[in-house]
Amino acid sequence: MSEARNVWVFIEQGDGQVADVSLELLSKACELAQHLGSQVWALLCGYQVEGLVETVIQHGADHVLLADHPELEVYRTLPYCRVAVGLVKQHQPYIFLIGASPVGRDLAPRIASAVRVGLTADCTDLQIGDFLYKKENTLYKDLLYQIRPAFGGNIIATIVNPKTRPQMASVREGVMRRRTPDPSRQGTVEAVRPGFQPQDFALQVLSHEMRPPTVRLKDAPVIVAGGAGVDGPGEFELIQDLANLLGGEVGASRAAVDAGLVSREHQVGQTGLTVRPRLYIAAGISGAVQHRAGMDKSNKIIAINTDPTAPIFQVAHYKIVGDLAEVLPLLIKTLREKAK
Repeated sequence: MSEARNVWVFIEQGDGQVADVSLELLSKACELAQHLGSQVWALLCGYQVEGLVETVIQHGADHVLLADHPELEVYRTLPYCRVAVGLVKQHQPYIFLIGASPVGRDLAPRIASAVRVGLTADCTDLQIGDFLYKKENTLYKDLLYQIRPAFGGNIIATIVNPKTRPQMASVREGVMRRRTPDPSRQGTVEAVRPGFQPQDFALQVLSHEMRPPTVRLKDAPVIVAGGAGVDGPGEFELIQDLANLLGGEVGASRAAVDAGLVSREHQVGQTGLTVRPRLYIAAGISGAVQHRAGMDKSNKIIAINTDPTAPIFQVAHYKIVGDLAEVLPLLIKTLREKAK
């Protein structure tokens, strides 16, 4: 199977559902596998998760490796790593993609270290292409281009692993576009019997609690975000009022979060969430590349800033040069009048 060049996706699940980031990665894996002329394999670990196989196949998996075992009911690093590493060594995937969630950030480097391959974290794009290694004058074909911001977001780096397999990358939720599931898709399922070692259970789970997020920025059709230009909690209430009128959610840049104006779960950007709403209103946000990386795929962007040269205007569809303390009340007043 070493020449199959299959694209693997680790399927994260919890509370009876497949994580959104895994479904997004399945969609991207389909694109990569089509270019390579190979298949999409999904690794699904858990306990009593057979019911999720259909969802995984409908979203793009051709073959599902199902590791269903009581010891995998709750995520623990060592048991999950034991299963993944064993399967990687056995089947030798060409590419292995993992979501950059708390689970993925813990598991991915463990796998990469165990099989001695590279790992590119927090990729914003994945492509297939060739690479000429000039030192050896060798052309490596059909490598995974692992694309991500580097040096504080000041440049976009393309990273390749020409000599090791699998080529591993992690991707944050919301970066890749999820395709519509196809109920007619057919796939195969291979039951995996984990072979654990006593040392895999050094950590015991005494209790487990799932807390749903209180902010759903990723699913919001409208996001009104505030940045460093928001002068205190009073002005940030204008952000909240406008978001409520538009039926949207409140977002923020890292500067606003660091200033204590809003909690971190509202943060959009390279170190926050990646969003694609129908409308994104950026109020008092300068538009550093780290923030733009999280929202520049929005369908329509309205930027409000006192600085006509602010970088946010480079990605905005509509640009308002002005003080948000004056502009937002006018927008709110107009919307309320139209709602009467």
